[in-house]
Amino acid sequence: MAVLAPERTDREPGEVPTRRRPLPRPRRDTTPPLPADRRAAWLLAALLGVGAFAVRLWDLGYPPDLLFDEAYYPPEARELLEWGHEYNRGYTFIVHPPLGKWLIAGGIGLFGYDSFGWRFPSAVAGSLAVVVLTLLARRLTGSTLLGLVAGLLLALDGIAFTLSRIGLLDVFLQLFVLSAVACLVVDRDRVRTRIRAHGAAATGFRLGPRGWRLAAGFLFGCACAVKWSGVYSLAAFAVLSLFWERAAWREAGVPRPALVAARRGLPGAVWALAAVPVLTYVASFTGWFLGETSQGKAWAQQNPGTAFPFVPDALRSLWHQHAEWLAFHNGLSTPHPWESGPWSWLVNGRPILLWNPQGLTDAAGDQVIRYILMVGTPTLWFAFAPALVWLAWRLVARRDPAALLVAVAIAAGWGTWFLNPERTMFVFYTAPVLPFFVLAVVLVLQDVLGRPGAPRLRRQVGLGVVAGYVGVVAATFVFFFPVLTGQPLSHAEWLDRMWFPSWY
Repeated sequence: MAVLAPERTDREPGEVPTRRRPLPRPRRDTTPPLPADRRAAWLLAALLGVGAFAVRLWDLGYPPDLLFDEAYYPPEARELLEWGHEYNRGYTFIVHPPLGKWLIAGGIGLFGYDSFGWRFPSAVAGSLAVVVLTLLARRLTGSTLLGLVAGLLLALDGIAFTLSRIGLLDVFLQLFVLSAVACLVVDRDRVRTRIRAHGAAATGFRLGPRGWRLAAGFLFGCACAVKWSGVYSLAAFAVLSLFWERAAWREAGVPRPALVAARRGLPGAVWALAAVPVLTYVASFTGWFLGETSQGKAWAQQNPGTAFPFVPDALRSLWHQHAEWLAFHNGLSTPHPWESGPWSWLVNGRPILLWNPQGLTDAAGDQVIRYILMVGTPTLWFAFAPALVWLAWRLVARRDPAALLVAVAIAAGWGTWFLNPERTMFVFYTAPVLPFFVLAVVLVLQDVLGRPGAPRLRRQVGLGVVAGYVGVVAATFVFFFPVLTGQPLSHAEWLDRMWFPSWY
């Protein structure tokens, strides 16, 4: 009986057959497709942002006093408007890059040097973060409903709310990190679409311009120019973006996806996610370079015998200034009554008292308490720890891309604070990672809601549970609203809102 086996006819007797390496089979893409309601989604996200802005804008200038670290940033912002750089003090309290203070200066320039002026940019930034998170969650889950839930939960969070009503830097850090991640996610999806459209090739092909990745690099640079902690998110997502690119080539069936990703993506990534952030960061110091009396500007001239004399004096002085800042931050361990550690952040262990004037009474002579507490909405924050467990399950059991993104963001924005446990820390350091904790909760709600193809009753029950939870969070936010805004309360009413002894 004849057997058609042409590959065997050319083999010599006794010759050992060689095995060919099988081509990798394309992997199934687990990223949900975007819904077809793009215009409606943008409109709803914008309306949610406007609503969040209106709530944040209400009585924004109250109280007129400088609250907490407003003692530093609004005065320095006013100095930026006047001289282009912070005033060169004899003591060193200028320990952050200038971009966040420039943004505060924008509000002062528009409305004057008062509490409304220096808090207005924070209200804008906090409201924009709600919009960006809505659109990012929609892209990650493939659901406009879940995107709106994510944005609404952020809008209803007490810490996000109070950060949007105070002239601190962290709300700008939150917006820039969140926006940079969103841009990288858009770049990821567009790269995958281009690879699918052109088909697989053994050596890949040029992917063309990648404006969204450049935008991400610029925004990460802006984040670092507000606070240095943004560099952790930049590093983490720069690495993750390369893994995304490798996964895209592998899904297309390319034989050596890691090599192709390095060849086709690494040079552009170095430019977009290393050079562009550095250039953006240095550009934020333009006023410092132009000033004659900027803090530390004359250090190189006063120390001509130091290393690298061929480097321009201004750059050497700026480098030395950064070394001084680094020493300050690493050695910052002064006890503070409202400090807290990273573990306690997940359970609202130690919020921050921003304002509590003493001796207030009403017309009848009874005690009145006006209390502004930077505290997360408890029914939202108490869900963070269980959501992390569920996130780990989705990551291990499903290899879920959305879970991976959230896990990387949380590791970069929260986990890195464990590297220096002796440092004095505060709960508002969670600002850049807070939207991703909210995303972790939304991923749990996605499973509660059920898949789009699930039985109708299952979806209706899931939708009811999701709506009920959002309603509980909203009711909790309303209940705590007086202690988020300093509204007058009786002692009993105030005590009803102090759920734990560590809150007062």
